[in-house]
Amino acid sequence: MPALITPFTRTGELDLEAHRHNVARMWDLGLRGHLIAGSTGEGPYLESGERRILIAAAREVSPRSFLLCGIHAETVRSAIAAMHEAGEGGADAALVVTPTTLVRHRPDLIEAFFVEVTEAAQLPVLLYSVPKVTGVELAESSVASLSSHPRIVGMKDSGGDPIRSSRLVRAIPDRFKLYVGATPAISLSIAGGAHGAITASTNYAPRLVGDTVIAARRSLRAAETLQSRLSVLSIAIEGHGIPGVKYAAGRAGLAAGHSRAPLDSPSPEVKRFVRRVMATAELGD
Repeated sequence: MPALITPFTRTGELDLEAHRHNVARMWDLGLRGHLIAGSTGEGPYLESGERRILIAAAREVSPRSFLLCGIHAETVRSAIAAMHEAGEGGADAALVVTPTTLVRHRPDLIEAFFVEVTEAAQLPVLLYSVPKVTGVELAESSVASLSSHPRIVGMKDSGGDPIRSSRLVRAIPDRFKLYVGATPAISLSIAGGAHGAITASTNYAPRLVGDTVIAARRSLRAAETLQSRLSVLSIAIEGHGIPGVKYAAGRAGLAAGHSRAPLDSPSPEVKRFVRRVMATAELGD
């Protein structure tokens, strides 16, 4: 699944026409699920009501897609409110990020957060560990414990450690699906038992990501060349943050729009760099 970008206008409003275009294009490319309002989708910057609007717009143009909605919240109360929004819009499940501030060093409170949110809301929950963004990595013991909850159905792990992924796979029940979120770790994580990938790179290299996942399910040797090509590409582009990802996505046919401040537009130098990297990888227009 793509961790889909969220296009904004120059003044910071949601660009729903561009968003609908992006969801429809992903469907046309054969992708049957989307993460809306994740970290790459600038989920932490969304305002009250906007998750519902984004999910509903995606559902309009792609009624059969699996829609996963990112939830970024620091309190149980605000997480439940955001999940209700996602449900009202037509989301199938919620990807709930670890809280990051006052409970940073309290795995017991982080686990309690996930349990309370899950039991108070109507959507199935996937855990989301993204330490590069939050500064918090969800402990493996917490994942093992939470995976026993019947309505916590999976996890996106964006820490980028395939050895950790393989340990998690051994500690969780079969019904609990682990997704890798770091592009350079796709092939090793899939080979270690991860169910699939949800990545920013799917915005600008959807076929290459898909081919890498499929090859890794056969063997690491089959995926080696694809993964190497994809890793070089993603490290180069994502080193320039979400603006770099959005510019690359625009080159690959999505309607990128603008980012919401304090994120800014990529500089001319970054744009030239991204164009060169994508041309080398034979991607883009």
